[in-house]
Amino acid sequence: MLNPRKLGLRVAVILLMVISILLNTQQAKGQAGIVVEDANVTVSFGQTITFTAKITSSLPIKQASLLFRGVNEEATRVETLQVAQDGSVSFTYDASQNLIPPFSWIVFWFQATLTDDQTYTSEPITFPYNDERFPWREATRANITIHWYAGDDAFGATAMDAAGSGMLATGEFIPNSLSDPVEIYIYSNVTDLQSTLMLGGEDWIAGHANPKIGVVLVAIAPGENQAIEMETKIPHELTHVMLYRSLGEKYLIQPVWLIEGIASMMELYPNPDYAHALDVASQNDSLIPFDELCAAFPADAGNAYLAYAQSQSFVTYIRDTYGTSGLTRLSESYSDGLNCELGATKALGTPLSQLDARWRESVLGLNLTGVAARNLSPFILLMILVLVVPLWGAIDLMRQRRKIGNKPK
Repeated sequence: MLNPRKLGLRVAVILLMVISILLNTQQAKGQAGIVVEDANVTVSFGQTITFTAKITSSLPIKQASLLFRGVNEEATRVETLQVAQDGSVSFTYDASQNLIPPFSWIVFWFQATLTDDQTYTSEPITFPYNDERFPWREATRANITIHWYAGDDAFGATAMDAAGSGMLATGEFIPNSLSDPVEIYIYSNVTDLQSTLMLGGEDWIAGHANPKIGVVLVAIAPGENQAIEMETKIPHELTHVMLYRSLGEKYLIQPVWLIEGIASMMELYPNPDYAHALDVASQNDSLIPFDELCAAFPADAGNAYLAYAQSQSFVTYIRDTYGTSGLTRLSESYSDGLNCELGATKALGTPLSQLDARWRESVLGLNLTGVAARNLSPFILLMILVLVVPLWGAIDLMRQRRKIGNKPK
C-alpha cells in the first residue's frame, strides 16, 4: 500500500502528463490550417478576372481550390488550383463567357485539404467589379453618387438634380431611405452602355437598373437635350431600385406591366412619343392585352416600346381612378402570389381583363358606344323609373275603360 507522500507524487506526475498532452494538442491545433498571403485580383472588365495568392501550411497540401461569387448571388463558383512549390496559385476567369453584373461586389476565398485529410478555409476577401474602361468622375449628395465621363461639371450637377427630384417623386408613393447608397453611372452613348451590359442586340434599351445592388446605368449624351433625358431616364431607373427596396424579393413576382408602368409614371418628363404609339396601335387594332405583359415584355423593339407606352398609360389610369392607395393594394395583392387576373380582382374589385377594357374605352376612346351606354345608364334607369309609373297608370286606365265599354247595357 502506497503511503500518502508517494500517492501525492504519483497524482502530481499524472496531472503533469495530462497538462503536457493538452498543451501539445493545443499547439498542434494552432499549427494546423493555411495562411494566404499576397492575395491579389486583376480585372480586365468584360474579359478576364485573374486571382493570385500564396498559400502556405504546416502540412503538405493535397488539394487547393478558389471559391468566389457575387455578394448577391447564391451560386458559388469553385475552381481547382495548381499549387507551386513555393505555394503560389493563379487562376484566370473568363468573364466574357460567364457574365458578372457590372459594378457589383465579388467575394472570394481559398480552401485547401492537407495531408491530415482536413479541409481549411481562408478568410473571405471582397473587391468591386467595376467598368474601369472610362475615366469616371463623380459627385455625391446624401446617399446618391453620380458617375460620368463625358460632359462638364454642369452635366454632373444637372444629373444630380434629376436624381434628387426623382427620389422626391418616388417618395410620395414608395417608402425610401436616404441612407442606403445608390450609384448612378451615366454613359455617353448606347453603344458604350450595351458593351457594359452585353445585352446582345436590344438597341432600344438606354437605361438599366440592378435593384439588388442599388446601381443605375443610363446612356445620356451631353448636349441641349441632356436635362430632358436625365429627367426621363434617371427617375425611371431609380424607381426600380426603390421598388425593390420596398418589396424585397416580392419585387420579382410583380407583373412587368405594373413595375414598368410605375417607373414610367415617375418620369419627370414623360415620353411624348408614347401617345403617338398608342394612337397608331389603337387605329391598327394592335394593342397588346395586359395579361400578355405580366411575365415579360416582347423581345422585339417595336412591341417592347408599345408595351412601355401601354403600361405607363394603364398604371396612370389606375392611379387616377383608384388613387395611390389602389396601386398599393394592387402591388400587395400580387405580392401574395395571386395571378394577374385575380390580383386585380382582389385589390380593385375588377378583373384585369375588365380593367384593360375600361382603360381602352376611357383613355383611348375605343368602343365609344359602350362608353356612352355605360355613362348614360344611370340616367336611362332614372327615366325608366320616372316613366313606368304614369305609363302603368295609363295602361290600367285603358283597361278599366275597356271593361266598362264591354258591360252589357
